[in-house]
Amino acid sequence: MTFRIAATACVTTMLLATGASTQQVRSVNSYGVPGLIDMPSAQMQPDAELTTSLTLLSNGAGRGQIAFQLLPRVQALFRYASLPDFLADGTGDFERTYDRSFDLRFQVLRESRNLPAVTIGLQDFGGTSIYAAEYVVATKSFGDFTVTGGIGWGRLGTREGFGNPLGVLDDRFDTRPGLDIGRGGTVQSDQLFRGDAALFGGVQYEVNDRLTLKAEYSSDAYVAEVERDIIDIETPLNFGFDYAVRPNVRVGGYVLHGSEVGLTFQVALNPKRGTFGSGLDPAPRPVTVRPARAANPQVWNTAWTQDVVTVPAVRTGLDTSLEEDGLDLFATKIDGTRAEIHFRNTRYTTTAQAIGRAARHATATLPASVETFVLVPLNGQGIAGTAVVLRRSDIEAFENSPNGAAEILAVAGRVDAATLDRAGLMIEPDALPRFRWSLGPYVTVSAFDPDNPARVDLGAELAASYAPVQGVIFEGSIRRRLIGNRDESTRESNSVLPRVRTESNLFARTDGPFIGYATANYIWRPGRNLYARVSAGLLEQQYGGVSTELLWKRDGSPLAIGVEANSVRQREFDMRLGFQDLDATTAFVTGYLEHGGGFHSRLAVGQYLAGDKGATYELTREFSNGWAVSAYATKTDVSAEDFGEGSFDKGIKVTIPFSWIIGTQTQTASSNVIQPILRDGGARLNLRNRLYPSVRAQSAPDLMTDWDRFWR
Repeated sequence: MTFRIAATACVTTMLLATGASTQQVRSVNSYGVPGLIDMPSAQMQPDAELTTSLTLLSNGAGRGQIAFQLLPRVQALFRYASLPDFLADGTGDFERTYDRSFDLRFQVLRESRNLPAVTIGLQDFGGTSIYAAEYVVATKSFGDFTVTGGIGWGRLGTREGFGNPLGVLDDRFDTRPGLDIGRGGTVQSDQLFRGDAALFGGVQYEVNDRLTLKAEYSSDAYVAEVERDIIDIETPLNFGFDYAVRPNVRVGGYVLHGSEVGLTFQVALNPKRGTFGSGLDPAPRPVTVRPARAANPQVWNTAWTQDVVTVPAVRTGLDTSLEEDGLDLFATKIDGTRAEIHFRNTRYTTTAQAIGRAARHATATLPASVETFVLVPLNGQGIAGTAVVLRRSDIEAFENSPNGAAEILAVAGRVDAATLDRAGLMIEPDALPRFRWSLGPYVTVSAFDPDNPARVDLGAELAASYAPVQGVIFEGSIRRRLIGNRDESTRESNSVLPRVRTESNLFARTDGPFIGYATANYIWRPGRNLYARVSAGLLEQQYGGVSTELLWKRDGSPLAIGVEANSVRQREFDMRLGFQDLDATTAFVTGYLEHGGGFHSRLAVGQYLAGDKGATYELTREFSNGWAVSAYATKTDVSAEDFGEGSFDKGIKVTIPFSWIIGTQTQTASSNVIQPILRDGGARLNLRNRLYPSVRAQSAPDLMTDWDRFWR
């Protein structure tokens, strides 16, 4: 039905949120932001709170929202709504309308003993403008009562409106242009805070720690809905209640306008708070402390390096020990006082924790004479980034120190692994060739189709990879859809651009097994601070060809720069071995920047699949447990008219690590992209093995950000 996506999101979030938060979150209004019933308040959710809400109204309308507390004073929201009989269908009749919109809220003043909280909000500022409004609102608590009052424009300025007080600054504020629903996706700046304004307000009373009663005076006259006989407005007063089923799960009921009733369902979780506290992983093995040299000088002797039995036994013992913690020994270079250890981290979400575990195992298995550990973690493609150099005596000294992570960091060294001398490096016999395979389910979701807001396929996927030598990887997958309805989409593309993505529904109609991807990849280090990749084959479900990439990333630098070029051809709709006639060349220069505080961004400039040229900017907030929330926007030389509905490409991406859900370490994660509309402008390839994500995790500053997990 209409709200399958929002309802599924609510249920999923509720399952994830169980036990995830002990802090009771703010109740939200029918638009998904902290507030009363229809009206917003000035309150904010706790920092990083991710809130999913669903509103159902008795007139058949409804809204699903996902809000994220980006900063303590900044909240962003995506809304998907269904309105009955709202827009004309081209024949003069009205039809159900599915609408997408975005909100932004900025809290300019926090509540204090004597002053209220004050927030400025932009509602539906980048969508179709059906819900477009701006407001300034203040909220103050008095014991169990919370009072809210504000002034609104747009929708929130349509009841008992008066002359815009901002008109004293500029006459342009006095008039608000007519509502231009259009194709959406553009910020109609000529409407912001313009036209008549109106006052709204209300009060809520906390009966106890679960039940809250609400009453409000609404400044929204629902002009368009009344004209279309969607709503009858008998009174500007709304009344309702809100009940906390759990600290992070709330339900509410409302009586609106004297003629309608509504229900809300709200679920919240916070990536900053773990589902299982510090986790369910077993404690690491203790550091093995060597006897004092004076007490037992014999064990410090380096004569063992000449023993043809002892040296292989040391390597075998290290390999076996590392396996206990999901670390695969790849290569070693060991002499009497120094050990260089190359290993794959197949379990831990943070490189620092993998390095800490490897260091512990090295103390347990290497002879006492080995004082220097050079620990070289490899990424998923088997490529080294930064090597961490530690003194064994420091590991022994700081293990149980109250500030041990900071102390070991202060004495740790870092070098680019590409500068290490490979002479004498011995690759483990079982490290290469390496074959891996998996068989499991897959889920593919096509969201926001105007004919059906949620289409889902469920099937089975067989995936395999083979690495004959370091850096060379052959990989592929075969899928078979078992159940689903993505093949039922009959919407035809109306794009005036090369149809590089708008015929995705035709790919979904394939019957029988199909090839998800099948590529040959070569990934290597051409020099210091440099990483390179060449991939060829069926690069993704819709395109095959050749992809090349070069990345510069210096350890410790917040900046990385990448260059990518691809020459591809569109695959046949059956997604097997055939190709169509559509060719495309894409090329980008991308800058990556670490901002600190968990924020990082990328700016890519270049040519996209449809031949359009422009730029993509993406901002990500990432947490130490692997959670990440991103927002991106792409603007190219394609006009909003030629782009079509949505005007330009944009979306939200949420990455949920499974380790956060199950409480034990695993690198598996689920990444979900919320893309309001899929068009041909600003389209890129969905490539595997892009360099920056894995390189970033291997080097500072990201490596140092999570260093507190070194002893975990």
